[in-house]
Amino acid sequence: MNEPRIEENRVLFGADPTEGIVAAELAGRFIRLFIRDKSGVRFKDAPFRPFILMESPALLDGFGHTAVIEPLAGEEGFRHLAFFRDWRECLAARDFLARKSGATPSSPAAPYLFLSDPVQQHLLLTGKTLFKGFDFDKLKRLALDIETACAEGFEFSNPQRAEDRIISIAVVTSLGREEVLAGPESDEAEMLSRLTEIIRREDPDVIEGHNLFRFDLEYLRIRAERHGIPLRWGRDGSLPRVSHSRFTVAERTVDYPRWNIYGRHVIDTYFLLLIYDVSSRELENFGLKAAAIHFGLSAPDRVYLDGHEINRVYAESPETLKRYNLDDARETLALARLLSYPYFLQARMFPYSYQNCVVRGTATRINTLFLREYLRRRVAIPAPGGDGSFAGGYNDVLVTGVVGPVVHCDVASLYPSLLLAFQLEPARDRLGLFLPLLAELRKFRLAAKKRTRDEQDSRQRDYWQALQQAFKVLINSFYGYLGTTLHNFSDVALAAEVTRRGREIIGTMLAWLAARQARAVEVDTDGIYFIPPPGIVSTAQAERLVRELSQALPSGIEVEMDGHYRAMFSYKMKNYALLGYDGSVTIRGSALRSRGTEKYLREFMEEMIRLLLADKGEAIIELHRSFLRRLHAHDFDITWLAKTETLGESPAIYRQKVRQGKRSQSAAFEVALRAGREFRAGDQVSYYVTGSGKRVAAHENCRSVAEYDPSRPDENVAYYADRLDQLLQKFARFVPGEKALFD
Repeated sequence: MNEPRIEENRVLFGADPTEGIVAAELAGRFIRLFIRDKSGVRFKDAPFRPFILMESPALLDGFGHTAVIEPLAGEEGFRHLAFFRDWRECLAARDFLARKSGATPSSPAAPYLFLSDPVQQHLLLTGKTLFKGFDFDKLKRLALDIETACAEGFEFSNPQRAEDRIISIAVVTSLGREEVLAGPESDEAEMLSRLTEIIRREDPDVIEGHNLFRFDLEYLRIRAERHGIPLRWGRDGSLPRVSHSRFTVAERTVDYPRWNIYGRHVIDTYFLLLIYDVSSRELENFGLKAAAIHFGLSAPDRVYLDGHEINRVYAESPETLKRYNLDDARETLALARLLSYPYFLQARMFPYSYQNCVVRGTATRINTLFLREYLRRRVAIPAPGGDGSFAGGYNDVLVTGVVGPVVHCDVASLYPSLLLAFQLEPARDRLGLFLPLLAELRKFRLAAKKRTRDEQDSRQRDYWQALQQAFKVLINSFYGYLGTTLHNFSDVALAAEVTRRGREIIGTMLAWLAARQARAVEVDTDGIYFIPPPGIVSTAQAERLVRELSQALPSGIEVEMDGHYRAMFSYKMKNYALLGYDGSVTIRGSALRSRGTEKYLREFMEEMIRLLLADKGEAIIELHRSFLRRLHAHDFDITWLAKTETLGESPAIYRQKVRQGKRSQSAAFEVALRAGREFRAGDQVSYYVTGSGKRVAAHENCRSVAEYDPSRPDENVAYYADRLDQLLQKFARFVPGEKALFD
């Protein structure tokens, strides 16, 4: 079988074939390329021509520096490319243009286009990308994890407290080297210096960690400053550049201190989990240990410790803490290999660093493919704009409650398929890149999927799986790109037309199924859960039915069977649970699986859903009573009743805002204020509710979990019982004998 030759596509991978680039950094008037070959890493300085795109060269009239301006083919948009002598002059031109036009670089109405990343500029203009001709397993990766002490009376470590020192640092590399720096053998300053020595010696291309930006790196930085230890981790011996940044994925936004380490990349597996969960919605939480168990990465003899045990284990059994720390680093390295592989492959395509490929949005990444090719051909680039509002996909819940059996079918890549089937392309793509690029991606994704199925070698199979997954994300993002208003080649009117056709396709599918006595349960944009017609019993029969449905649709629109389930609990839109024929239960939706609720409520809900799916709804009454008995008997560990919150500001600022009426009172902050100890922004507080009566205000009746005394339990049983009752009330209509629930 011939291997797919996708890297020959210059639009996707850039026109420059240079292989082995593992990093790129600004170096004066050059971009320093770090190239890995058999002898190690060498650097090559390539001339750098920083640029700004403009609507008119007159915009630079009065600018005090010389710019070389090239006209671009075309009569609208950014028709002129201005080159500057160095990055400093480019920044000066940016500021000049902002003052003269009255529009900041981020304004959609700005008559110029400035890209703030010099490496991105160079890669865009030259067609170079990272990692060409380079296998993932040749990438030198280093995972690190730290353990920290916590002062008595506090629940969580804070690097600003003198007592909360780093007590252990574990380092694991992709070459199999492992080392643990632990306090009993050296003091904190020595550990920090030793860590820098290890990083310099191992010379990794990538530093990995879990919650690395917001915890480990920030902790290391603050403790290093306390001791006056320079963390010279850059390939040129420089200190990391730390800046405030923001990462957005779906509905979640994470503020974090971004680290830029010269010549290296930083990959945080916490971010990778957030991205993974957008489509899977399978994770109970985003912790390292839960993720390692979920993906089958944890070793059988893995050491587990609760956070509150760290101080004690460090004092009593430092070797156990070492093993625990090392297990964390090992799991981080394994998790990063699993989840970062698609971004490694994307770094071959997009003009971004590996680190930036993770945090940049897919629409932004796609936009750069068009920018790069238009710049290569020296064609004018349209300015962004347009109205961003239009009707969405077909979404509906037609049946609630427990039904079964249920089949799930969906249209393979519905919106991209519509674009290709009906040859729909954005109006501003003068070069006609959009559809050929989309078709090429789909062709190579299908080839990569076939190689995944056929490949016998596990490493090659991993490569093809990661490649097809990367293509899948890109393919499905082409439609989303159209509907944005911030990108140069988007087309909101076309996005609206695609969704209209999508609704038509789903409507046709529903009518076809209804004509055959199938009963639709839920419709979600590109898929349908339905109860099959009488006589359709086996999975093979269901698959045949779905194939017939697919054949009834226009050419290019393919329907696939995604699952066959014994039962489905349909609660509300995008909130449901499925019981597989193997007994497995899948729960989807925040209303059924909220990470923010107390653990006892999450456990109750999961068990209740299992009973409903198993047609044992009458047992929910006894389940409810058993949880109430456990509450009254103080049988739940206090952590099952507690909530943990992160203080987003200092308690002093919180108190001032409350006095000024700028915010409401919060239990977590009230606990921190009463503690008699100094809490800071970023500290976490775990608390439970005390008092009597179910209607108490939590902020007036709360205590720290650290203060709980099991011999004198004071949790508010009535409050927690009422929380349980309120949860059950939401599902009472689905429970047989519901009138007996609250007797």
